[in-house]
Amino acid sequence: MRAPVEASAVHKRGIGIVPRLFYRYRRIAKWLSIFLAVAGPGIIVMVADNDAGGITTYAATGARFGYGLLWFLVILGPAAYYVQEMTVRLGAVTKRGHAEAIFETFGKFWGWFSLTDLVLADWLTLITEFIGMTAALSIFHVPPFVTVIVVSIVMGIMVLQGRYWTWEKVALFFCGLNLIYIPAAFMVHPSVSEVLRGALVPGFPGGFNNNIFFFLMANIGTTIAPWMIFFQQSAVVDKGMDEKDIPFGKVDTFVGAMCTVLVAGFVIIVTATVLKGVQIDSAAQASQALMGINKYLGTFLAIGLFDAGFLGAICISLASSWAFGEIFGWAHSLNNKIKEAPWFYGSYFILLLSAGTVVLIPGAPLVLITLFVQVIAVTLLPAALVFLILLLNDSELMGKYKNTRAQNIVSVSIVVIIVLLSTLYAVSALFPRIFQ
Repeated sequence: MRAPVEASAVHKRGIGIVPRLFYRYRRIAKWLSIFLAVAGPGIIVMVADNDAGGITTYAATGARFGYGLLWFLVILGPAAYYVQEMTVRLGAVTKRGHAEAIFETFGKFWGWFSLTDLVLADWLTLITEFIGMTAALSIFHVPPFVTVIVVSIVMGIMVLQGRYWTWEKVALFFCGLNLIYIPAAFMVHPSVSEVLRGALVPGFPGGFNNNIFFFLMANIGTTIAPWMIFFQQSAVVDKGMDEKDIPFGKVDTFVGAMCTVLVAGFVIIVTATVLKGVQIDSAAQASQALMGINKYLGTFLAIGLFDAGFLGAICISLASSWAFGEIFGWAHSLNNKIKEAPWFYGSYFILLLSAGTVVLIPGAPLVLITLFVQVIAVTLLPAALVFLILLLNDSELMGKYKNTRAQNIVSVSIVVIIVLLSTLYAVSALFPRIFQ
C-alpha cells in the first residue's frame, strides 16, 4: 500500500507546481508591464549619448588606436550609469528638474552659473548634431540646407503634438535604429581575441602624450555630458515618475548604459578593423571610406550617423528648454500645447534654428568643432557633477534616497578623474614634450 501513497503525494506535489509557476509568471508579467510603462528616459538619454559627435569620436579613436582604448569604454559605461541613476532618484523624489533644484538649494548665483554652463555646452553640442546629420545625408547627395530644414520641421512636429508619451515613443524608435552599428561590426569579421584583449587589458597606445589625453577626454565628454543630467531629471519629472518607480528607472538607465557601451564599442571595432592607420577626422569620412570597401557597411555607418545626430538633437534641445522653463517659471511640459507654453517652445526653436544656421556658414571648421566640443563638455562636466552630488547628499531633500557611502565614493572618484585628465591635457598642451 506504500507505493500508491507515495504516488499520490507526488501527484499532489505536481499539482502544486502549476500554481507556483503561474504565480511567478504573473509576477514577472506584472513587473515587465510596469517596467515598459516607466522605461524611456534612461534608455533615451544613454543611447542619445552616442550622438553625432560621439560617433565621430569613436570612429576616430578606432582608426587611430585600434582596439587599444576599448577598455576605457568598459569603465565609462558603469560611470555613466552611476551619474544618471542619481538623476532618477533626484527627479522622482523632488518632482523638480535639475536647474530648478540648483536654484532653490544653492541660490540664484549658482543657479545662473549652472544654466550658463548648460546652455553653452548644449548649443555647441547641438551644432555638432547638425554637422553629423548634414554630413551623413551629404553622402546620399542631400544638400545641407535641406537637411537642416527637414530635420527642424520633424523635430517641431515631435514636440508640438502635445504629449510626452508620443514624443518618447518616437524617440525610442530612433534609439532602436542606433543599434545598426552592431551588425556592421560583424560584417568586418574582427579578431575576437584582439577585441577581448583591447576591452580587458588597459593600455595607452603610443604612450602618454597630448593625443592620448585629447581622445580620453573626448570619449569621456561624449559618454558623460552635462546635458544628460539636466535632460533625464526633467524627463523623469515630465513623465510623472514617483518614488515607487525608482527601481524601474534604475533598470531603465542600466539597460541604456549597456546599449551605450555596446554601440560605442562596435563603432570602434569597425574602424579599428578596417581603417586602422587611416587619418579619420569625422564619422562621415569613415562612412565614405567604407563605401569603397563595402557599400552596405558604409551605408550602415552613414544611417547610424544621421540617427545619432537626430537623437542627440531632440534630447539636447529639450534639456535647455526644460531648464529655461524651470528657472523662469514658464509652463514647460511636452504635455502642454503651444498656446499654454509659448516661451518653452520658443526657446526650443531658437536654440534649434541658431545651431542649424551655424552649420550652413561657408568655410566653418566643422570637423574641428565636433572634436573640441567633446573636450569642452568634459571640462564643464565637473561643475554639474558637484551640484548633483551635493543635492543627493541633502538628507532633508532626499530622505532615505540620499547617496550611500559607496555611491559617494564612486561619484567623487569620477569627478577627480575628470579633473585630473583635464589638468594633464592642459599640461601636455602647454608642454608637449613633458610626456614624451
